[in-house]
Amino acid sequence: MTRVKRGYTARRRRTKIRLFASTFRGAHSRLTRTITQQKMRALVSSHRDRGRQKRDFRRLWITRINAVTRENKVFHSYSILIHNLYKKQLLLNRKILAQIAISNKNCLYMISNKIIK
Repeated sequence: MTRVKRGYTARRRRTKIRLFASTFRGAHSRLTRTITQQKMRALVSSHRDRGRQKRDFRRLWITRINAVTRENKVFHSYSILIHNLYKKQLLLNRKILAQIAISNKNCLYMISNKIIK
């Protein structure tokens, strides 16, 4: 059986990992073992935080809608507004409602008047 020198294959694998970790600081971008550990940790964090980001933005939109509805006495609260939207089958998601609430409050009043009538 012939002897296989693993220099080329191993070096290619390590450089591929190093490209991923090139922006890390200190030993996390230089030492192979710590690079692989930090890469696993980074991928776990990114996977977890994609779900968390969706959650955070939804909370932000709800807070914005609630602030505008309470401020101008359109409804007593956010939950009543959303409940009435569903009853009247006006399907607007929270992201769009939050953008309307911030940029054009008159449009939100028109929507609420449509719900009331």
